[in-house]
Amino acid sequence: MNRARSREEAIKLIYQMEITKDTPEVVIEDFIENYEAKLHTIDLEYIKEVINGVYSKKEELDEELEKNLVNWKLNRISKVNLSILRVALYEMKYIDDVPEKVAINEAIEMAKKYSDDKSVSFINGVLDKIFKTSK
Repeated sequence: MNRARSREEAIKLIYQMEITKDTPEVVIEDFIENYEAKLHTIDLEYIKEVINGVYSKKEELDEELEKNLVNWKLNRISKVNLSILRVALYEMKYIDDVPEKVAINEAIEMAKKYSDDKSVSFINGVLDKIFKTSK
């Protein structure tokens, strides 16, 4: 099972939920039915944990993100970047076997893949600020 691939799928599903307003149950069921690769190549339990966790803690995660934005508002952040930030922050706060620095690094990698250079710096800055103030 590949955690990085699973994280990427979780980010895509969080993004999908942001667009469609579907529940985690609908998104996960749809994902399982339509996933074209082999399910054993990903950590489905991790994906479910992240999706359900981000969904249930969305308000708390967004408050934390908003507190750490400089000259930005949450509603100005692209849905892709917001999905990356939410997953990373959820991992940092609630998933014990993911070190905070790994969550940040993986978020940066996802931003490099799905966003632009400015977004990479932005995501790094927000998550790094949260990391430093949580100590």
